[in-house]
Amino acid sequence: MNATRGSTRMTARMTARMTARTALLGAVLAAAAVRAQTVSMVSSPHDLSAGSAANIRAASEDQVCIFCHTTHNASPIAPLWNRAVSPQAYAVYTSRSLDARPGQPTGDSKLCLSCHDGTIALGSVLNRGLTLGDVATPIQMSGGVTTMPHGPGNIGTDLRDDHPISFRYDSALAGKDGRLRDPAGLPHQIKLDPNRELQCTTCHDAHNNAFGKFLVMRNTNSELCVSCHAIADTDIQGHARCIDCHQSHTAPSGPHLLKQRTATRTCTSCHDGSHPGAVDIASDITKISAHDTSGVGNPDAALQSQSSCTSCHDPHTMRRGTGARSTGTGPRTGSLGRLGQISGVNASGSPVRVATAEQEVCFKCHADGNTVPPIVPRKISNNNTRLQFSPGAVSMHPVGTPGRASQVPSLRPGWSASSTMRCGDCHGSDAGAPAGIHGSNNPGLLVAAYETRDFTGESAATYALCYQCHDRASILDNRSFPGHKLHIVDKQTPCAACHDAHGIPSGQGRLANNSHLINFATAIVFPDRATGKLEYRDTGGFTGECFLSCHGVDHSPKRYPVGP
Repeated sequence: MNATRGSTRMTARMTARMTARTALLGAVLAAAAVRAQTVSMVSSPHDLSAGSAANIRAASEDQVCIFCHTTHNASPIAPLWNRAVSPQAYAVYTSRSLDARPGQPTGDSKLCLSCHDGTIALGSVLNRGLTLGDVATPIQMSGGVTTMPHGPGNIGTDLRDDHPISFRYDSALAGKDGRLRDPAGLPHQIKLDPNRELQCTTCHDAHNNAFGKFLVMRNTNSELCVSCHAIADTDIQGHARCIDCHQSHTAPSGPHLLKQRTATRTCTSCHDGSHPGAVDIASDITKISAHDTSGVGNPDAALQSQSSCTSCHDPHTMRRGTGARSTGTGPRTGSLGRLGQISGVNASGSPVRVATAEQEVCFKCHADGNTVPPIVPRKISNNNTRLQFSPGAVSMHPVGTPGRASQVPSLRPGWSASSTMRCGDCHGSDAGAPAGIHGSNNPGLLVAAYETRDFTGESAATYALCYQCHDRASILDNRSFPGHKLHIVDKQTPCAACHDAHGIPSGQGRLANNSHLINFATAIVFPDRATGKLEYRDTGGFTGECFLSCHGVDHSPKRYPVGP
């Protein structure tokens, strides 16, 4: 009887244990089934088995994992790697804006490239079909495919057009770069390798295609990109998604990872009038006078031949704002938001990481050693706009600094002798929109006509640029200079014959000779034949005298107002 009771108790315990194990197994299988819905790589692009729905698959091999892993005869590389490692030397990513120093691919990136560099057969595994010569017979692929076919999956051995890999991503790098987040705060999905290096597996999980492209997390709204890159500070919707302008692999532009060959082509793929809300820039940059935007895109460009949209704009930090220029009602009101946090050169000639005024952006290409040829040859030749607009210049239009003339009688309402101008008040689209110095059908990329040829008939249209700020009636009524009407109407002498629109630097001119922007155009005005002088003298109080020869008439000198 005791034996019977013991047997009964043992049976009950065994039954309980089996029930518990069954429940546990059921829970594990249920969890696995849920996980399989998102994690399973079966029938994903990485499933190369014959039964896969993938475009690239084996002719008859039905195993899924064998193309990368094996339990026996694996290479001495974790995790049980079943492929040879490519011996290729790769061209690695480089960029002047990159503080990291990527080297030859290492770690998991090297394993990924054993398929994705296109040099090793997809079916070339270590444990299958060994012959007497100890050479593995590759698994045959359907359709005669051997290596990775040409396309997005084949990134080749030139990695200069791919997101950089195999570099140490640490707090020191983040601090030096300024636009990288500290890796200590990365989301748990984004993992660096044991050496703290960023690898292919930082962004991709080869076994989970739940988010597409085997990404470790969603990137529809740049969630993955901005986990590492802290550069997006824009309220322009079309600039907020990285994938609209960039592609991480085999980018046509190379280092900038742009979807088009250059920054300008990338920008104008939207800014061509075809996208609602994106202003048409493409039409302006094809006009007769335009910024050369053929460069690949260098935000620190020092020469026009290297320029692009990103020489003047940082699309990641651009913000909405007015760019309206002056229309005779006073200086333009606007902000640098439409340029973004772009680099520049300040009034002292020092590079600045973020420009605080429009002219500082212009000075990168139009100052110091990077000037462009003059449109009008002059007695004093200087196209360094930084010096021409310097607060210490002899005479200048007040760009970036308040005007200092005591009287300017011809100014239109809204302007005063102490007003401040911007480059965009004179330079920009002749159509009035879009705002910005992109292109114009007027020479010199001017917003309105400014005729510089001699013997030009005066009209409101001929000197529309000047008449934006200067009242035409005042000029023709000789309220500031008694010879204005005589010169520009009767003698058809252009404004440019006497006036240098930008200014005269202090080291080249003198207040006594170059006030009022006087700097004679040498193709129109010549030295006086009697004295040999080509000179203006300011005698104060709207009076002065000239030594010159113009239209065959010698001034030896001629004074104004008329008198001794």
